[in-house]
Amino acid sequence: MQLHLAPMEGVVNARMRAMLTAIGGIDRCITEFVRITDQLLPARVFHRLCPELEHDCKTPSGTPVYIQLLGGEPNPMAENAARAASLGAIGIDTNFGCPAKCVNRHRGGSVLLDEPELLYQIIKSMRSAVPSSIPVTAKIRLGFNDDSKLIDIVSAISEAGADGLTIHARTKTDGYKPPAHWHQLAKVHSYIDVPVIANGEVWSPADFLACQQQSGCSDVMLGRGLLARPDLALEIKSLAQGNIYDRQQWSHILILLEALFADSVANCAPRHVGGPIKQWLGYLRREYPQAQQLFEQIKRLNTPADICAALDEHRGYQTIVAA
Repeated sequence: MQLHLAPMEGVVNARMRAMLTAIGGIDRCITEFVRITDQLLPARVFHRLCPELEHDCKTPSGTPVYIQLLGGEPNPMAENAARAASLGAIGIDTNFGCPAKCVNRHRGGSVLLDEPELLYQIIKSMRSAVPSSIPVTAKIRLGFNDDSKLIDIVSAISEAGADGLTIHARTKTDGYKPPAHWHQLAKVHSYIDVPVIANGEVWSPADFLACQQQSGCSDVMLGRGLLARPDLALEIKSLAQGNIYDRQQWSHILILLEALFADSVANCAPRHVGGPIKQWLGYLRREYPQAQQLFEQIKRLNTPADICAALDEHRGYQTIVAA
């Protein structure tokens, strides 16, 4: 059983991958997408989105990282897949699931699900351009407006030579509205031989078990659920091994938030340093009431000094409460 970290655009960058994989339980990460149009991109683009290329495509804690490509033309996708491989990519994922209108409008992401033959051509061209030792995988949704083409989609991707397939159990039209239709994944196993990873709406170990049971998939990709509960993967793995697990308390999460803020101060322009921590608190407040309290303290603060002072005040208050 493997747990993968979802490639959430604008959220799960190298900084977050390093932090979340250090906690444990995650077996694979995927980068934010490299947007492919009609050009062979320079090496610096791949290194910017996947700085792990400098470290054998692994996070500091040793978790493998695949590079994700997004595009709708077979030849450029193949050429850039080959470029990624030449730079040291250990796996290349293909984004056929992004629901963003700006992406779909330019023939990228989930809009391609209406064209199974094009999906075949893209994966086939990429598979041919990349050494057989480097996996080529894809991430899809159940379909664009509905799931009527799901079997055609998964068959096209499998027949083209993909080494793995992640299915977000909602259509593009569904967006991120619950529920995720995990049961729809169960029917694809009899049509394809490649490993299938289930994705969507897994917020707890109970959700994980229900997802496994309904989808027939042993492997699951975690996204928002892992951002809301950073030790969710570790908890799932521990429970699967029959161990008792004590969830991380807010004091542990606060250390991570402070580390994220310190990294932002070091690497972001001053006016942007509050963005990452505010964004993460938006997810954390689903599980931790303290996250909501801290978010209210800093949501209107913009300078590093003001945010740092608010963090110090919050930590001091939490220490008093804990005592």
